[in-house]
Amino acid sequence: MKTVISSLFLLTLLLSCNKESAHVDYKTETVEAAEMAPMISENYSYNVNETEKNKSDIKIIKNGNLRFETQNLQNSFIAIQKAIKSHKAYVQNDDSGKDYESTYRHITIRLPNAYFDSFINEISKGVKHFDKKEISAQDVTEEFVDLEARLKAKRTLENRYLEILKKANKVTEILEIEKELASIREEIEAKEGRLKYLQSKVAMSTISIEMYTENPTGTGTTISYGSKMWNAISSGFNGLSSFFLGILHIWPFILIFVVAFFLIRRKLKNKNK
Repeated sequence: MKTVISSLFLLTLLLSCNKESAHVDYKTETVEAAEMAPMISENYSYNVNETEKNKSDIKIIKNGNLRFETQNLQNSFIAIQKAIKSHKAYVQNDDSGKDYESTYRHITIRLPNAYFDSFINEISKGVKHFDKKEISAQDVTEEFVDLEARLKAKRTLENRYLEILKKANKVTEILEIEKELASIREEIEAKEGRLKYLQSKVAMSTISIEMYTENPTGTGTTISYGSKMWNAISSGFNGLSSFFLGILHIWPFILIFVVAFFLIRRKLKNKNK
């Protein structure tokens, strides 16, 4: 009898030890994963091998901003359209108009990064002088490599937490792991969005072109000043017309006011008498 009791006691003791060790293993893995997060991020983002950097292509964002005068806006636009077709570009925005001194056209063009320089050279052939010619090139290779490394680190950490989630038994443990996973996935989405934005900017360059032609002014300032005076007179006449039209709209109230005024005046005169 004593032997049976001793055996049952030992079996119970072994089962309790196994449960405790399983729970300790889960806790240990969770702590290790939490401690591993900054270590993985540090190793991937800041200790990238030089050979890996050299293998990656240089990522450059190019932008151009041009402004020039032309004798014929339509001809210049036709020349730009030919350059757009030959360089696989497209017009993102096209705005045109007039002011007192000039007629203008403002075009925003997007084109593959590889054709940026040749496109600038082609549309510059017929231009005698640029009022403004700004060319910028921003190297984002380091940020690009850093984002890719951080993404790789976050995905590794996500997989680690998914492995731990399979071993979790308690509801509190599952909720805690899922909370960490949600935070990691949010960071992954943010970095993926930034990476896609950089890829778009690197793949396609932006060129802003503003061309204009001066309007004939004849006697120059005199005509412009005379036009302003005529506009002022016309505006004053329109204002006066609007005033009289407004009075016509409220004529019943004016009539009531006049009648009331005369009645009150008559009563006051009668009192004085």
